[in-house]
Amino acid sequence: MADADSRAGRTYAEPAVLAWLEDLHAPHDGALAQAFGASESENLPAIQVGPSEGRALELFLRMSNARRVVEIGTLAGYSTLWMARALPADGHLHTIEVDPLHAAVARRNLEAAGFGDRTTVHVGAALDILPLLEGQGPFDAVFIDADKGCYDRYGAWAAQNLRSGGLLLGDNAFYFGNLLVDSDAARAMRRFHEEAAAAFATVCLPTPDGLLLGIRH
Repeated sequence: MADADSRAGRTYAEPAVLAWLEDLHAPHDGALAQAFGASESENLPAIQVGPSEGRALELFLRMSNARRVVEIGTLAGYSTLWMARALPADGHLHTIEVDPLHAAVARRNLEAAGFGDRTTVHVGAALDILPLLEGQGPFDAVFIDADKGCYDRYGAWAAQNLRSGGLLLGDNAFYFGNLLVDSDAARAMRRFHEEAAAAFATVCLPTPDGLLLGIRH
């Protein structure tokens, strides 16, 4: 159920509540803690998904029996690690990172966690690398968490390369509160939403940053 306040946009997700729930439902082990802590230990930007969002990615992939996954935006491999844990032994996750230093950190984290053979970290611009992956599709899931001005192009690629019933997942779907402003990046993000709604059964989940979830028609 919902009350009038929550329907109007009020959130009950107070920091103490979120912390308690994350500790219960999305606890870190050593490998996850290492990847999450790379913003301090490796001087990387602290822009990775939160623990609850990472756990949600894992569960979505488990529910869809995903075997072949593409991630756009790796950073230190934190979200990659959550998703890799959902894959069967013969599954594989291709993740794309534009920054070579970030990619090197991600590789170390994934190898240390025992998933080096189940993941490939590609270095370069996603729009250059995605066409090279098409022969390994169709894919079961695509997770987008990268440069917001290209979300529409990433979403279009996903629509062409996901199997029927495959998952599209897009983080930062609220575009940091700027979704409806008049800018090139905001227009690209709105196109991402609109084109996803046309090709997928979709919903935008109200995580702190918004998570678009789509199932390919």
